[in-house]
Amino acid sequence: MEATWRWSLLAALAPIAWGTTYFVTRHALPADHPLYGAVLRALPAGLVLLAVCRRLPRGSWWWRSLVLGALNMGAFFALVYLAAQLLPTSVAATVMASSPAVMMLLAWLLLAERPRPQALAGVAVGVLGVYVLLATGVGRVEPLGVLASVAAMTMSSVGYVLAKKWTTDVPVLASTAWQLIAGGLVLLPAALLVEGTPPALDTKALLGFGYVSVIGTAVAFAAWFTGLRHLSAGTVGLIGLLNPVAGVLVGTAIAGERLTVQQLLGLGLVLVGVLLGQSRRRATSRSVGTGSPGYCPDGPSCRMRP
Repeated sequence: MEATWRWSLLAALAPIAWGTTYFVTRHALPADHPLYGAVLRALPAGLVLLAVCRRLPRGSWWWRSLVLGALNMGAFFALVYLAAQLLPTSVAATVMASSPAVMMLLAWLLLAERPRPQALAGVAVGVLGVYVLLATGVGRVEPLGVLASVAAMTMSSVGYVLAKKWTTDVPVLASTAWQLIAGGLVLLPAALLVEGTPPALDTKALLGFGYVSVIGTAVAFAAWFTGLRHLSAGTVGLIGLLNPVAGVLVGTAIAGERLTVQQLLGLGLVLVGVLLGQSRRRATSRSVGTGSPGYCPDGPSCRMRP
């Protein structure tokens, strides 16, 4: 049980780090260059991790890196930006919050990880919590924005499950580095075509990109994919609901924003949803000893570990 909770806490570093990037992006980064922003976020992060692991792709990992980089970083970043421009925050975030349910379904089909009733209940409670946390009155809902948000959520869910399926035979840092570099390279031609020359960056922007790239991307995705290797996809997906919670709390702590009763209720619902995704592991650890034959806190996914 303790080992499982350690992996859960490590995976939680990712959505918490992602949540802090909202404040940095809004206050330090250029607002009119989203594609270059994504490139400058992904490429340096990938290069940092590559410098640490010093390992290049081999064989099928050349095309796998391209596929995962496009699904998890490249096209995902662009679609999230489009959705943010066309939808109220509450709508876009609620659509993205349904990702754990899609991850559970895909993991069931591709990894034989059968969804647990507690985890499904956690998804329902968590999605409701995200909506309550961020709902401030729904404005105009653009169909294109909904489509972009659904596409981003689906692509990342597919990418995360494929990453779990494919990365059992390579180090996590290496596969994460390859994905980030591929994702940045996929976005670079689009940035050149749509946004023209790269933006000029002042000291504040350079520091902001340094934080977003190293902490919010390199460290965050390394923690996320490490969690995916050791936990079920559905469990990690539920942990991802901490993203908007972290964003709201950072705004409260740094920007002086005040939490309303509604936001506190939403925050509580999200935490309950995440904890529901962990509940059976405690029961499993009590009923089956870690030294017993066949013990496996994550079910069939354990067979895929290196």
